[in-house]
Amino acid sequence: MVSGSLLDRFRALHADGHFIIPNPWDVGSARVLEQMGFQALATTSSGLGASLGKADQQVTLDELIDHVRDLVAAVDIPLSVDAEFGFADDVSELRDAVERLVEAGASGMSIEDYTPDRGLLDMEEAALRVRTVVEAAGGALVVTARAENHLYDVDDSEDTIARLQAYADEGADVLYAPGLSELNDFARLASELPRPVNALLGKRTPSVPALAEVGVRRMSVGGGLAFSAYGYLEKAAQELLDSGSSDYRATNVSSNLSRRAFRIS
Repeated sequence: MVSGSLLDRFRALHADGHFIIPNPWDVGSARVLEQMGFQALATTSSGLGASLGKADQQVTLDELIDHVRDLVAAVDIPLSVDAEFGFADDVSELRDAVERLVEAGASGMSIEDYTPDRGLLDMEEAALRVRTVVEAAGGALVVTARAENHLYDVDDSEDTIARLQAYADEGADVLYAPGLSELNDFARLASELPRPVNALLGKRTPSVPALAEVGVRRMSVGGGLAFSAYGYLEKAAQELLDSGSSDYRATNVSSNLSRRAFRIS
């Protein structure tokens, strides 16, 4: 179970201002991000899947729990967990998953209103699941409720607002609609919803200062850092295959930071 100080620090980050919560995909990336000065981290389901040679939404709950334990042991800052749909259709199984995440040392978790088998859930059922997570966490987690509409081609802002409001009514601490890209959409969420809003940063989203200006409290990157790293790996390895040169090493920026992060003597 996470220490009170970590949980308190994580809750305090949401109280005012804004912060970036980047998404490591393994222990090494988590340590680098901690060394760089980020104040909290969040797991990424797609990044974790890639590190295991799996697609997104293919990781098991046991694999996620092991991952959370590894990251919690490796860093001294709060960790929030991308728990996808909670790895459970049944409410009692959902409670068990939440309790396992608390025991593993998470400071927060997110819950989606989408499952791979059933697609987007009915709003009332999704709200009940948020309530289940909040009750099972018992105040030991910062609970983020996600409205998945815009990741699955349902560009209905009214429904997204209604869903997030319902999740707030059930006790969610943070509200999140991944897939949005327009500044006015983020501004509307931040102004109309009663809880801090998380934004997913990407190629088409506004900058961190612009999002902060309209009231977005928290910004994450999902699998962005993981797949940027894998992309650079592919580019560097292609150079080896094509020319046999190692010019890619000229842009290697790890040096002293990696020595500290990886505790190399």
